[in-house]
Amino acid sequence: MEYFLDMDEQYARLENAKYALLPVAYDGTSTFVKGADKGPQAIIDASDSIELYDVQFEMEPYTAGIYTDRHGYDFSTPDKMVESVYLRVKHFMDKHKRIGLLGGEHSVSVGSIKAFSEKYPDLSVLQVDAHADLRDEYHGSIYNHACVMRRAQDYARVVQVGIRNVCTEEMHNIVKENIFYAHKMYDNSDWMQQAIDRLTDHVYLTIDLDGLDPSVLPSTGTPLPGGLSWYTLISFLEKLFASKKIIGFDVVELCPQPHDKSSDVLAAVLVYKVICLWEKRS
Repeated sequence: MEYFLDMDEQYARLENAKYALLPVAYDGTSTFVKGADKGPQAIIDASDSIELYDVQFEMEPYTAGIYTDRHGYDFSTPDKMVESVYLRVKHFMDKHKRIGLLGGEHSVSVGSIKAFSEKYPDLSVLQVDAHADLRDEYHGSIYNHACVMRRAQDYARVVQVGIRNVCTEEMHNIVKENIFYAHKMYDNSDWMQQAIDRLTDHVYLTIDLDGLDPSVLPSTGTPLPGGLSWYTLISFLEKLFASKKIIGFDVVELCPQPHDKSSDVLAAVLVYKVICLWEKRS
């Protein structure tokens, strides 16, 4: 498909769109299963199977217009990738679009977060993820996917949800009151409001799909047991959107597999759910 969702072309045109989706097909620093560069197109292709009416929220948010960007980025180095994403996000901010990135590995978030932090000095980042991603550098780069939240801390307060994998060197970068571990979340919902209370008014939402349990979404580069269920995540996002002003988002780390299309569809539905919730708050 050329654009997100099987909708009439008029809703996919830039001039008619409130929302802009930016596919960033980058997989330059991933270290386990490769293939996240195929994630954006897999999400777009899978969106063809989604009904335009959302039965849960009883609305058709596509009518607000969703533009799918086809810009080329500089992937020659991690640094240049971050800068080119930053400039493209700024471009759509200047056009007053609501922006979502389709990853790609998690490092694509850095340029976007940097751009939004310049407009919102009180910015906070809500990270749904299996991994803390707080290394100072990894494999010779400060923009490795394992460092993305350490870089985000340079621009904003970071609140981390669903974490279940941390290395020793990351411990000194963890803000204890801002991290919510999966093993303390699974049998209660108290963490939802506690996490939201740690956020500022303006929130950038970054969802690494390995934050979900691999029984729900197996096609990701670094799957780990003990993740969120689908309805737990959606319930949390409902509370988040009801309480805070979301100013941008990304969905990253889909690593599509030829014999598992369910993960691609889940990622596409999740993107549409985020747009639903954002549009519901309009």
